[in-house]
Amino acid sequence: MFGLFKKSTVNADLSFIGADMHSHLLPNLDDGSKSMEDTLHFIQELNKLGYEKFICTPHILSSVHPNTPQTILPRLAQVQQALTDNNIKVKIEAAAEYMVDYDFEQLLKSGDELLTFGKNFILIEMSYLAPSPNIGQVIFDLRLRGLQPIIAHPERYNYYHHQFNQYKSLKDKGCWLQVNLLSLAGYYGKPIKKVAEKLIAEGMIDLIGTDLHHQNHLNAVKLLATDAKFHKTIKDLPLKNRMFID
Repeated sequence: MFGLFKKSTVNADLSFIGADMHSHLLPNLDDGSKSMEDTLHFIQELNKLGYEKFICTPHILSSVHPNTPQTILPRLAQVQQALTDNNIKVKIEAAAEYMVDYDFEQLLKSGDELLTFGKNFILIEMSYLAPSPNIGQVIFDLRLRGLQPIIAHPERYNYYHHQFNQYKSLKDKGCWLQVNLLSLAGYYGKPIKKVAEKLIAEGMIDLIGTDLHHQNHLNAVKLLATDAKFHKTIKDLPLKNRMFID
């Protein structure tokens, strides 16, 4: 009798996504991986699920995680060497997840190097407490520099949940939207899952990322990967992740 309430499951295969373009796998740079051992473990486990390419995006938030290309790129080189030493054959590169705050606005005005991936893609986020007051101008300035802004996990911005037109406004300004697998797993709660599903249903999602920081995240991703309902929801979406594999 109780079996009637079990979730329908499928083989854990996320190869149709192929490239994870939002993760915190570089060790000891932010609130993500805490060791090289953890990093290699996470990459191997995600590779088993079908991921071929990893784009690591450490936080850049000056007051908490004051990363720069000078801290991120050497750490990427260390991970690449560790992967080679352990015969783990995956593709990996690094960019960043930029918090859109005053310091980022100043960085943008300075013309200094920004960490991007693909040809011209940049991952940006806002606070969970309130929208960035100058987000519209930042998007305009990024596009003026020839960059394609990607809004990280828009479903986690609770202040937009009852202002769905704000998501459409971000799209109209030229942003791509990236939803977290963890949101679809219900990891952050039902309201966020519901908004993620609505964004997908409205055809507004361009990319999907793990946003993986630690083992609990990995466990949730692995469980979601076997959920038949999840596969039905996203398997045939025109996701753009695979464009980043090469």
